[in-house]
Amino acid sequence: MSTPPQKIILNCDWLFTLSELRLMIKLTLLFLRLLWRVTYSSLQICAYKGSTVEMNCTFTYPERTKGEVNSLQKTFWLRKDGFYYKDVETVSEYSGRVKNICDENKCTLRITNLRETDSTVYRFGFITNKDSYHGRPGVTLSVTDLQVKVSRPHKALLFQCLSGLSSQTSYIWFRNGQKFKHSTSSYYPSEQLLQTDSYSCALSGHEKCPSPPVCDMYLSGIYAPKLPSVSVSPSAEIVEGSSVTLTCSSDANPAPEYTWFKKNNNQPLSREAQLVFNSIKSSDSGEFSCKAENDLGKPTYKWISIDVKYAPKLPSVSVSPSAEIVEGSSVTLTCSSDANPAANYTCADHSGRYYCEAQNTRGRHNSTVHLTVLSGKLHTQLRSD
Repeated sequence: MSTPPQKIILNCDWLFTLSELRLMIKLTLLFLRLLWRVTYSSLQICAYKGSTVEMNCTFTYPERTKGEVNSLQKTFWLRKDGFYYKDVETVSEYSGRVKNICDENKCTLRITNLRETDSTVYRFGFITNKDSYHGRPGVTLSVTDLQVKVSRPHKALLFQCLSGLSSQTSYIWFRNGQKFKHSTSSYYPSEQLLQTDSYSCALSGHEKCPSPPVCDMYLSGIYAPKLPSVSVSPSAEIVEGSSVTLTCSSDANPAPEYTWFKKNNNQPLSREAQLVFNSIKSSDSGEFSCKAENDLGKPTYKWISIDVKYAPKLPSVSVSPSAEIVEGSSVTLTCSSDANPAANYTCADHSGRYYCEAQNTRGRHNSTVHLTVLSGKLHTQLRSD
């Protein structure tokens, strides 16, 4: 025969079983314990080696314990060291690097010049005149020495994820903060790279603790070519037969490569910053473009026009009409010459010899036409002077 539950009679005529009373006591103790509380602003923090980190928390405790007033005596931070926790301010490795900053019920642990050995769990604790408490689970700090090294073994950029863990065999790559590649190699050859892009890496399984982005360390100093500027030497009038140099320059990092073209001709004239004409010709007149490019963007172009000045070439004389000419008819002789600037012409008649001179600021050239009529037909003989 089973024994009925024991009844306990309290004032106000309330009846409780022993199990109910035990439950009430546990809940009461739990409630009282909840008055002792530490709340961390973040439970996991990733920071870079050599940087400064801050861990923040708030804490509460009951105003009274066992009927007596609670007063705060001390606050401190503990670091996990194996199976034990030690006050960071008593650990020699933290000397001069840690500071516990408190304002009422808010406390901050600041650690400067972070080391990889600082990676562990940190807990905040405090002591009153009646009791002590430290908050679980604490803050897990991960200090990374990861960095992205940028090199240029050929033309393209090559990123390498450097870590002190030689056994690491898997890496995660980020572009502009977004995961985009998983690789078993610590190397990543860049593709088309924009100046606004940033790259970082993380060890597989530790994606929340990536390296500093390389845009802050390296890419801010590299950029695609700006619009080139082109100069001509000598800057005065360009004369046929003289030496002329076209020079192209563009602001870019890494330094750009240059290519010179002439309009309507896709064949490169030069792959240097300078295009040199040792003895420029009249046929070299025209438009030239300089292309500047590196691996970081689209090439840029700049055009320049060259106008080569030259003296008149040998004048040519044409006769009109070109058909059979009859004695007594009208005949026109026309003189023309290739020249830059355009030539002025002077014509004269010397006893059947017609004289044509073409002249400009660069020089002059003469031609003489001898007209004779034989058997009613006109014959011409051209001679240059």
